[in-house]
Amino acid sequence: MATGTAPPRGSAAAAASLRRRRTTSGGGASGGAAGTMLQFYTDDAPGLKISPNVVLVMSIGFIAFVAVLHIMGKFVRRD
Repeated sequence: MATGTAPPRGSAAAAASLRRRRTTSGGGASGGAAGTMLQFYTDDAPGLKISPNVVLVMSIGFIAFVAVLHIMGKFVRRD
């Protein structure tokens, strides 16, 4: 294999080179922003840990509660 050329697409060397990732920020435009966004999704991030399912159920419950209040307001304020 010549130096400076990429390995063939289906080879094990090509797969190994895809697995190698640079762990330090390269100084690109989005390198710093990606590093700060990823810390929100780690287990070490501070704050409340709520699963997406709980957030979904709570938001649907809130919407239903507001709808019930609107319906009750229509019946209570009968002029």
